[in-house]
Amino acid sequence: MSWRGYETTKEAGARWGVCSMWVSQLCKQGRVPGAGKIGGIWLIPDDAPKPEDGRIWNGRYVGASRRRRRSRRG
Repeated sequence: MSWRGYETTKEAGARWGVCSMWVSQLCKQGRVPGAGKIGGIWLIPDDAPKPEDGRIWNGRYVGASRRRRRSRRG
């Protein structure tokens, strides 16, 4: 169900290769430019780019070794 120039989270998820719930979260966080909610449906522009992945990719997680030590003591 596409409106002129807009698509649903399901359609955007299929285009970006992610699930529709993740697209909804990205919209809610304001990371999809031009996205808006009408009723209970997020509408995303057809030409909206997939947002960058915000996860850490360098392998250095702050406090990870500290948490690991605590969990071993158990």
